Amino acid sequence: MASQTEENYLKALFNLANSAGEVNISELATQLHVSKPTVNSMVKTLQKNGWVIYQKYKPVQLTPEGQKAAAMVIRQHRLTEIFLVNKMGFGWEEVHAIAEQVEHIDSPKFFERMDELLGFPTIDPHGSPIPDKLGRVKETHYVSLADCEVGQNVVLAALTSSSTEFLEFLNCRKLSLGTQITIHSQEAYDQSMVVSYLSHSKETLSEKVCEKLLVRIIGE
Repeated sequence: MASQTEENYLKALFNLANSAGEVNISELATQLHVSKPTVNSMVKTLQKNGWVIYQKYKPVQLTPEGQKAAAMVIRQHRLTEIFLVNKMGFGWEEVHAIAEQVEHIDSPKFFERMDELLGFPTIDPHGSPIPDKLGRVKETHYVSLADCEVGQNVVLAALTSSSTEFLEFLNCRKLSLGTQITIHSQEAYDQSMVVSYLSHSKETLSEKVCEKLLVRIIGE
């Protein structure tokens, strides 16, 4: 059984992995706010447990066992988030810190019951896919709002950031998952977009915001 610290490392490796499934030590240190020597020490422990493949001066890779262990932590985190929103009335901006604690509970039956009570959801409150019981993650095919074209109608499907500040920003603008957005224009200078949604008048969203909004294009 992994310790809480080991689970946090596995989760970070899972989230940071590039298309080749690799993560640099420096990336991992930055993500976890620790020093490189600390990361090196923990990675060696993870390797002894069969969860990662690591050679000095080379990127870290999760083994199949490590990938499944990491996916289970992420599954428990995302199930907790949606339980807090759907069953307990928390806002989507309030749940991350609580889920960070609950995700480490060592009780598969607890999370199986939570999954059942929720009706077996496939995404969390921020649109991220929930790994299944085998650690498999359903692939999504969303695009960034920033990459969409003027005149397109899209639906907000997920976010690339679930920071409290960003979620509160979206709350103030009444932007939530499932919202249909129409793109009216895009500024050539700063790539900001003028959009409309719900019954709102036109709203200008910066390129930084648009890049964090993942959408599904209506009609595709």
